[in-house]
Amino acid sequence: MTDRTDGVARRSVLGSLAGAGTVVVSGCAGDPSDRTEDDAAGESPASGSESPDSETTAMDPDALDELASRFAPTLYFDSAEPWFPTDPRPYTTEEDGDTVVDGFEAFDGYHERYDEAGVPPDPTVFYHGVRYEDSPLAVVQFWFYSAFDQFTANFHWHDWEVLHVFVDLDTGEPQLYVASSHSRSVPNNEFLDPDPDRVPRILTELGSHSSTLSVNDVPDRFQRVGGDGLLADITNATVDTIEDVLGVPIAYGLPRDEGMRLPFVVPEYEGEPIYDHPDLPAVTADSLVDEALTIRSLDALAAPPTDLSLRETGVAFRHRDRDDPEATDVAESVVTYDLVETAELEGISAFTGPQLSFEFAVPEAVEDAVASHITTTGVPWEQPRYENPAVDVSAGNHRAEIADRYEAVADEAGIGGEAAAAFDGLVARVTEAIESAEAPDGEGLTVTEATVESVVLIESDPEMVPTFGGVAVAEGVSEGEHRITVNGAGRTPHSERLRVESDEATTAGVEGDIPLVAREDATRVEIGEAAGETELARAALEDDFAGRIYDSAVEGTDAVYVHAGGAYTAEVRDTAAEIGAYRVTPSVDDAGAETGSPIRIERPETGAASLAGFVADVAEETRAEVAAVAATEDDESDDGDDATRADAGNAGGGDAGGPSNAVTGLERALAAAVEAAERAEARAREGDAPGVTRQLEAVADRIARIEERLAAAREGLPPGLATATENRMAQATRRVEQAQSAGSL
Repeated sequence: MTDRTDGVARRSVLGSLAGAGTVVVSGCAGDPSDRTEDDAAGESPASGSESPDSETTAMDPDALDELASRFAPTLYFDSAEPWFPTDPRPYTTEEDGDTVVDGFEAFDGYHERYDEAGVPPDPTVFYHGVRYEDSPLAVVQFWFYSAFDQFTANFHWHDWEVLHVFVDLDTGEPQLYVASSHSRSVPNNEFLDPDPDRVPRILTELGSHSSTLSVNDVPDRFQRVGGDGLLADITNATVDTIEDVLGVPIAYGLPRDEGMRLPFVVPEYEGEPIYDHPDLPAVTADSLVDEALTIRSLDALAAPPTDLSLRETGVAFRHRDRDDPEATDVAESVVTYDLVETAELEGISAFTGPQLSFEFAVPEAVEDAVASHITTTGVPWEQPRYENPAVDVSAGNHRAEIADRYEAVADEAGIGGEAAAAFDGLVARVTEAIESAEAPDGEGLTVTEATVESVVLIESDPEMVPTFGGVAVAEGVSEGEHRITVNGAGRTPHSERLRVESDEATTAGVEGDIPLVAREDATRVEIGEAAGETELARAALEDDFAGRIYDSAVEGTDAVYVHAGGAYTAEVRDTAAEIGAYRVTPSVDDAGAETGSPIRIERPETGAASLAGFVADVAEETRAEVAAVAATEDDESDDGDDATRADAGNAGGGDAGGPSNAVTGLERALAAAVEAAERAEARAREGDAPGVTRQLEAVADRIARIEERLAAAREGLPPGLATATENRMAQATRRVEQAQSAGSL
């Protein structure tokens, strides 16, 4: 096998990705295995009601056979892969006069044959070809059938993947490779102008069989960006309108070959592991993805897994009539496959099986809800892309280039568009929230890149997309209001509501970031119904050090999981755009998604009273911490620690008889701000508008004095507390300004 230290280092790849965890949902035609029944049998989301592309016709049989043999790909599989491309015909049955492939029959029959023979049964790749009318452009399709699909948040009977090879019949030159990814919402892996003398290669994702291209000199490794003398394996457009994903080619890729961990979930049917079903006698736990890579559910872990192995090459599949020395050199073993025209399968009317679904946890007030993601498998020859492969070109730069070369293909919009900067999909970056070393213990966070992939559900579609390399991308989400939910192994769920606009990029999270929290570190914040006649429209949370980490439209109530090691400002906005704020300080000792006690903001208010009350709370919290520092210095002085006393006195300007004058002065300034803010809140609740104005001016003056005292006392404070005080007072200043501009008391 290939030495896994070859090629671009993981850090270089992640640097190119500008951090792990971006999410994009695409409207490409995608993989039929993850479509709804309507998508599989009817119109492709990318094609429109009437395709603008020219009609296609069948290719000359001899030309098709020649091209199929020439471009028949070599496939490289993960060493843990259970399901290889096979022939579904041994598992057909008759139902009401129709020939169907039953999920139980195929799944069980495949493993029975595999166990008996000790090698993958009936290795087969199917092919189909079309030519665009009045054009030299033709496409040879290679279809791969697997008996089952097991992924992080997606599993189903049957699986079809496809490689499209666009060829110019006049020159014989390949123009474009398009390899299918997970679904119509995940951008395909594509390469423009491939080497005509190199056999196409597919790197097949473990369990899901999403197909990734390999075109460079390392046959069994995926290279998202070029480097160290290696070509990038995709030429998909980049997204240059979102800062954190600048220059990132938008395609699913192969996460476990890019340094990311990817846990697989055990499929269940009727509440039990699928291998326990009595109609699957040949299927055991060993028939699924290796248990070392598997978890029972995403919420079964207290923290994201760190011991999941990365991808290693196992079996390679090559065309029976062609040698492939590269495959022999890098794979553990090589299996030869038969090449069979899909016409021999077109008598099969359906691939059936009872519905399997995955339930997403959705944070809501009181308790979490669930939302199901359902997948079904379509018949390839009933899909629009079977006759018009151009609908499967997801990259806008590729669509534009092929359209420029051939009038038969229209210049339709795609990911990146013609100029790569015109991305108009939904984007977010999934990250991890952890405690900051720069904050006081348990009082501040930082956000770091994720190392484990997540899954995103667009509930309103519904559509599931996985992150890739951290990144998940989606185009084609309809204009309007949507809710998205993010789940990850060992992490608490995130959910938010947002509005998607047409013809522009829409970012989820806060400026595209969605930080998740390890379940063992999480505390749940619940926001109840607003007080009085007020109706809440938005809610947000800001950490003292990490800044804003959550911002969502709400419908009455809301819930969000936060890290218990943070210190937060909760902001609420009502339908009249009035603002309220509340201080949220979880206890680290009470962390745990299952065991911790939620923090509930009952009857939240907006207006000057709420904002002034927040300023009083955050100032008092800070005053108490500064007072504790001063008291500690006094205790140390009383114990005779002259060296410590002298250092503190020199830093803070104090004398030998008590705590630092500067620290004491800071505490007094904070106490004055508390008093002024409490008076402002009281005047607001009394309805005394002039009194509120006067007291808020006093609060602003007290905060300015705090900033002066902080500059003098900084050396006498622990660095974390000094920075926390600075950050909190900046927050307090903003809330005072909002209170002064409030339209309600």
